[in-house]
Amino acid sequence: MSGPWGIALGLWAYALTQLTLLADRPAALLAGAALGAAVLIATLLAARALVLGAAPRTIRRAAALRARARHRRVPRQVDPDAPGRARPRAPGARPSAA
Repeated sequence: MSGPWGIALGLWAYALTQLTLLADRPAALLAGAALGAAVLIATLLAARALVLGAAPRTIRRAAALRARARHRRVPRQVDPDAPGRARPRAPGARPSAA
């Protein structure tokens, strides 16, 4: 995993490793794990709030794009076999005399 999430995950793993090495009693280890879990939950909730804060702008933009697409006309389909139209020709070995 690379990028900022990989770095954050590595920092969490390093912190938990240091916590287990420094804890001499199971109660201290449990308290440290609870504190780490609380910090992790707070971080995730803050990140979620940031993402949801940007959501209404995204929803409005998507609705505007859908409305614009509904009002656009469908391009007219061209019939190559219609009377008065020359048939398209495949390229030949020699250039055509225009």
